[in-house]
Amino acid sequence: MGPIRRGLTLSLSAVVVWPQMAMAAVCDKERPDWDGAAFTSLDELIYLLQTPIILLMILTTALAVRFRSEWGGLVVVVGWSAICYILLGDDIKQQAMIEGCVGSPALFIAVVTILCIGVVLYTAPLPRRSK
Repeated sequence: MGPIRRGLTLSLSAVVVWPQMAMAAVCDKERPDWDGAAFTSLDELIYLLQTPIILLMILTTALAVRFRSEWGGLVVVVGWSAICYILLGDDIKQQAMIEGCVGSPALFIAVVTILCIGVVLYTAPLPRRSK
């Protein structure tokens, strides 16, 4: 092999290998204990339900429902919406989903949506009866 072809081969092999190493770095940052198996939506739901911020939101949701607080329900719904936007709307998460170390958050978002609808309906003011 001549020096030009050898240099071309090395540069092409570096280009082919480089993006794969960058994707693996995404999984190292997102899920350091990832074993290589692809995450499903159910796995992602279970993983997200174990995070401290979600556990705190579950507790505040339970308190708002227990005391049937309209304003508490509003705060909880806004909190859940903010969490879904902040935690799940990231380019790094998209790359990790492509790699397979992060699952689709669709099931988590569906569960949160149903929970928020329930909170709004349960904490809504009761209609007054006319005599």
